[in-house]
Amino acid sequence: MSDLFVGIDMGGTKIEAVAVSFSPKLQIHERTRIPTNAHQGYDALVDTLSAFITDFCKKFPAVSRVGIGMPGSTRADGAVKNANTECLNGRFFHREVQERVSPKLFFANDANCFALAEAVLGAGKGHKVVFGVIMGTGVGGGLVINGAVREGPHSICGEWGHTSLWPDSNTPCYCGKTGCVEQFIAGPAIERHYRELGGEPIGLKEIVARDQSGESVAVTCIDTMLDNYGRALSNLINILDPDAVVLGGGVSNVSALYSRGYRKVAEYLFSENLRTPILQHELGDSAGVLGAALLCRS
Repeated sequence: MSDLFVGIDMGGTKIEAVAVSFSPKLQIHERTRIPTNAHQGYDALVDTLSAFITDFCKKFPAVSRVGIGMPGSTRADGAVKNANTECLNGRFFHREVQERVSPKLFFANDANCFALAEAVLGAGKGHKVVFGVIMGTGVGGGLVINGAVREGPHSICGEWGHTSLWPDSNTPCYCGKTGCVEQFIAGPAIERHYRELGGEPIGLKEIVARDQSGESVAVTCIDTMLDNYGRALSNLINILDPDAVVLGGGVSNVSALYSRGYRKVAEYLFSENLRTPILQHELGDSAGVLGAALLCRS
């Protein structure tokens, strides 16, 4: 098998490819991206990704495996489910792309790819059990044990964003349930809560800046988010007791998560103190595509 690995990160607006080697150290040999164009529909997306893989791999003829990180997970029959690129849901995307390309494809949820990269190469390196948290437009995550992603029989391991935090609330989630974690600590949820408290329609960065300057509405908004974050993440740590938690996504840049938020997790934890390090990501936007490449190692 070649020492060169190819990873594909299939996002909502772009598809990115990387050719990388990991030994003796990480080296990126080529990196390129194209628009996803998911608005053109399912068939166009299959055509676009298949052609992109074929063209990219022509430059690296020794490559026989390609890892792909994508939204959603897999039903028992092999079809895609839970993808926010909605045209994928219910379709046999993995099989149809594989039929069009020569390399063997390895698919994983994009949050799992983030978790894998941060566990093996990034902030979680050296820890046996790492939970990678995504807090951005939505909330998700992935579990990595001894350098391997845990998917589970339902392919939903890590989906803590759709555990019920406040089941009696009137806060519906796109998944069809109410009170999901995602509806309280994702970026859009924080912005919505700020408006509900009487604030202006502004973005998360400005809300955080106003919190830091002591504006009362922003302080209430961020304090509430941190309390919900503490409740939700403490539940996860109670169940998994991981060696490290790594935060990613746009909300992970809120510095209060690592101070006030850490104390909130400790407050709700079923233990006398919190020993699990909660770490900010190290690989940035590269985590997804590098994690996809890591899928091809074995």
